[in-house]
Amino acid sequence: MQTTHTSWRSRLHSEMALLLSLLCILCLVGPVLGQDMQYEEFMAQIQACPKECHCPSNFPRAVYCDNKGLKSIPNIPPYTWYLYLQNNLIEVLSADALRNATSLRWLNLNRNKITSEGMEAGVLNAMPQLAHLYMDDNLLSSVPSPLPATLEHLRLSRNRISKIPAGVFVGLEKLNLLDLQGNKLMDDAVTEVSLKGLSNLVQINLAKNQLSSMPLGLPPTTTQLFLDGNNIEKIPAGYFKGLPKVAFLRLNHNKLGSGGVPKNVFNVTSILDLQLSHNQLTEVPLIPSGLEHLHLDHNNIKSVSGSNICPVAVETVDESVNDSVPRLRYLRLDGNEIKPPIPSDVILCFRLLRSIVI
Repeated sequence: MQTTHTSWRSRLHSEMALLLSLLCILCLVGPVLGQDMQYEEFMAQIQACPKECHCPSNFPRAVYCDNKGLKSIPNIPPYTWYLYLQNNLIEVLSADALRNATSLRWLNLNRNKITSEGMEAGVLNAMPQLAHLYMDDNLLSSVPSPLPATLEHLRLSRNRISKIPAGVFVGLEKLNLLDLQGNKLMDDAVTEVSLKGLSNLVQINLAKNQLSSMPLGLPPTTTQLFLDGNNIEKIPAGYFKGLPKVAFLRLNHNKLGSGGVPKNVFNVTSILDLQLSHNQLTEVPLIPSGLEHLHLDHNNIKSVSGSNICPVAVETVDESVNDSVPRLRYLRLDGNEIKPPIPSDVILCFRLLRSIVI
């Protein structure tokens, strides 16, 4: 009787252990199946994980190979969507290592040592679903080409890029963010020809390059334009007529003087945030009624008055808050030669002002 009881208890323990094991597998595989990943794919993905990398079982479409001191890319499992290779010593983007990575959506190669010569032919174009490509802080001298038509974000900041190949963006109708800050682009590299194809671009960052004039050929869809840290001295009259959606404009740390800024050049209804800090302005430019944030610090402005900068006649601004009232909420004027207090007609004009730095 004792033997039977012991046998029954042993069998119960075995069945409980098996049930717990099954539950653990379901906990791991359940979310995977919810991500439209078959069990066979899951097992193949986990088994093919490179020894240098980490492939979490609860996020099997991601492969983490960052911060490993890698000098080359290991062979990537076939069902990878997200590949993290940042902070390594990789010099070559190998088509062979990425031959299985045809399902990639997200590729992070920031902070490596990849050169344009190290970009093997067609390696990026062989990823027909790639949407996000990050290659900041490498050694590229040119924008990579060809690029997959599925790209939405392309980040290439802090390389050595001096060339944008003609037609490189043709067909990239989904690209909405292009980051080229901190490179060596000059005026002859940023043209209508080189930017052709960016029909849905929203944000372009050309800060900290070597531009001496406003870039030509920007698409009319541009909403955020960042040009800080260049050598721009003037803005052509009517420049922003070709950019009817621009809302955020940064021109800090350039060489703009008031003589190079036509009086009405910023009178664009779409502009919400205008940054002109660290230039050589001696006057406050005309402020559009819809502008909400204005940075004019560290220029050579000596005075400011409502009669000169108010977009409407000061005497017509009443106590009510309606569409005709200028929308300025933040004004920065420190680092100039302006002495407080701010003239009362400025306060009367910009009734919505919440902060003035002087």
